[in-house]
Amino acid sequence: MTPEQIKAAQQLLAFYVDAGVDAPLGEEAIDRFADHPPPVLPQADEDRSASEDMPAVSRKPSTDALARPAIAASWRPAEAGPAPPAPDTAAMAAREAAKSAGSLEELRAILAGFDGCALKTTATQLVFADGNPQAPLMFVGEAPGREEDLEGLPFVGRSGKLLDRMMAAIGLDRSKAYIANIVPWRPPGNRTPTPQESQICLPFILRQIELADPDILVCLGGPSAQTLLGIKDGIRKARGRWQAYHTGTRDIRALATFHPAYLLRSPLEKRLAWRDFLAIKAALAERT
Repeated sequence: MTPEQIKAAQQLLAFYVDAGVDAPLGEEAIDRFADHPPPVLPQADEDRSASEDMPAVSRKPSTDALARPAIAASWRPAEAGPAPPAPDTAAMAAREAAKSAGSLEELRAILAGFDGCALKTTATQLVFADGNPQAPLMFVGEAPGREEDLEGLPFVGRSGKLLDRMMAAIGLDRSKAYIANIVPWRPPGNRTPTPQESQICLPFILRQIELADPDILVCLGGPSAQTLLGIKDGIRKARGRWQAYHTGTRDIRALATFHPAYLLRSPLEKRLAWRDFLAIKAALAERT
């Protein structure tokens, strides 16, 4: 293979992995566009003696043969599990469950046992939080990706490494910040969570922010800012402006900025994100 073909194959494999295809179904690839010869059907015993001296030929299976009851009866549909609750019912159950949590540990246990969000059935594990829950700074993104789903921690993939570098640039690390997502389960193929999925998970992140009680809340990306701060503008217009976020007991300062995943796709926007992080550094300094 030429270097260009190898690169194209690597990009295709990366696309499949991002789409959630992480296991092969066979040892060899099958060309679905090739003309495969039809299968050879076994002959009846009484016909074999008469045809032993004749050359073997491929015979196309008849429609009747393919539709035999014995073959059709060998397949049975998988039994369906219990139907997921309606979104409104699940959201109501989430509000009641989140309200009952008296600590972050209790909230994590309640969330791990919550079955109202269908994403739980396709995700590998719950991605609750990382960092220091006593830190004055809290970051909230939208949903975990593949690496986060495997490790059970938010922001550990490429975007997470960029977030670490951005924090380090203003003298912070994960021991000085608390990190979470609105949706704690990875959507299949890293797709965007549906509005219903976000609304079902919303009570849990609201309670998580309330229990962590940070002094500064940073929404990473437009979906996080729109969900938590009620911002209608796009993230490019909304970023860099301080807002008031009510935790349930007090108002705290909140800021929207670009999601690190967006910055990986649009590196020129890092200059604006740098301004936002300098504003975060100044706000933290004002506390002391």
